[in-house]
Amino acid sequence: MRLLVVEDDRKLASYIVKGFQEAGFAVDHCADGEHGLVMATGNEYDAAVIDIMLPGLNGLALVQELRKQHSDVPVLILSAKASVDDRVKGLQTGGDDYLPKPFAFTELLARVQALVRRGSRETEPTTLEVADLKLDLLSRKVTRGTHKIELQAREFSLLEYLMRNAGRVVTKTMILSHVWDYSFDPQTNVVDVLVCRVRNKVDRNFEPKLIRTKRGMGYVLEAA
Repeated sequence: MRLLVVEDDRKLASYIVKGFQEAGFAVDHCADGEHGLVMATGNEYDAAVIDIMLPGLNGLALVQELRKQHSDVPVLILSAKASVDDRVKGLQTGGDDYLPKPFAFTELLARVQALVRRGSRETEPTTLEVADLKLDLLSRKVTRGTHKIELQAREFSLLEYLMRNAGRVVTKTMILSHVWDYSFDPQTNVVDVLVCRVRNKVDRNFEPKLIRTKRGMGYVLEAA
């Protein structure tokens, strides 16, 4: 899943970005509203976390402009203002949720995950399964048959993305945009390296092989 964070407080932004990355998100960050608007309208995001007090274009104006441009990206508004009137104003402007500062990251994560589920307009599964490969989204555990597979955060994100798109070819650019942030060079070989690492853990000692390379196209995870 890909997330946009628009927050000008460097320390808080670093805390938020690191937390979501550890939770398996690809995170893009910017520190002002105008840049945030460019990012939000020029890329596809599963959700956005936007602070109200931003230099240049403030957060409410940013959200309002997104809605004028018919963007339906789920938005959680962050603000030091915690009054009922402030929350109502944020929601009326076009925000989907409102979280006052200070906050616990666990609550922020849970709220964003809920927004993503609602935005998908379908019930979010708690597990993904292809053949005997099983990925538990809640416990973040992966098994192949009776064998437990240990994955690092980025490996887990890649496998989740492949399993969510089981049977469909995903290109390197698609993987970059969902597993990494926008700053990575599409010509880099990080995708190949990561796929190799995941394949070694998921496929090397098992049958059938699930992760396949489609030359000139990308990768696909499928049972047959």
